[in-house]
Amino acid sequence: MPTWRYSVKGLDPERTAIASGRDLNISLKEAYEVLNVIRGMRLDEARRLLEEVIALKQPIPFKRYNKKVPHHRGLERWKWPSGRYPVKVCRELIKILDNVENNAINKGLDPERLKIIHAAAQKGPVLKKYTPRAFGRATRWFRRLTHIEIAVMEV
Repeated sequence: MPTWRYSVKGLDPERTAIASGRDLNISLKEAYEVLNVIRGMRLDEARRLLEEVIALKQPIPFKRYNKKVPHHRGLERWKWPSGRYPVKVCRELIKILDNVENNAINKGLDPERLKIIHAAAQKGPVLKKYTPRAFGRATRWFRRLTHIEIAVMEV
């Protein structure tokens, strides 16, 4: 089995819990934007926001990767005009939030008082595929996977 390290250092093991999702088939750029929004939120508040995004009720503001991203209503909370509904990323993040909550319960932390203190997305491996075309050519079909890590602290 491979071993993974986390990019966050210096956490108090008595008051924190961590979880990660490795080799997820989601967009790195969309994961970056969603994690920027939920960083600093309480765990139940972040889960509620992600469920609203999946139901297409609340868009996520795209602040960095926002070329050709349309404006949406409902972004007044973040004072930003452009945003999207990254449903696939939010589904995977809910699974990771469930994992980190279970890890916290296993450590004896109170799940009602958990706050997200670290949320990061990194590049994963690349799936390389090729599609044969006419006249002996080929078209590449590359897909970059994503690693996500989340740390929560009892406040």
